[in-house]
Amino acid sequence: MGINRESEVSANLQIGPTDQGMVRLYIEGDGIDLPMDFDPDEADEIAEELRAAAARARKVGGKGGKA
Repeated sequence: MGINRESEVSANLQIGPTDQGMVRLYIEGDGIDLPMDFDPDEADEIAEELRAAAARARKVGGKGGKA
């Protein structure tokens, strides 16, 4: 599946700290149970990538974006 391909698959995403000092992204859906742990620095890098992707999406007319 590519980044531009739509899908009917739905999943829940939870994000939070673990008791081990990691940041966990937990994805759960039909047949999916995927915990992903990142150290805080990696989590910051992911957050920056998300912000940059959101900014680019707004420029191409993404849904729900602010100009």
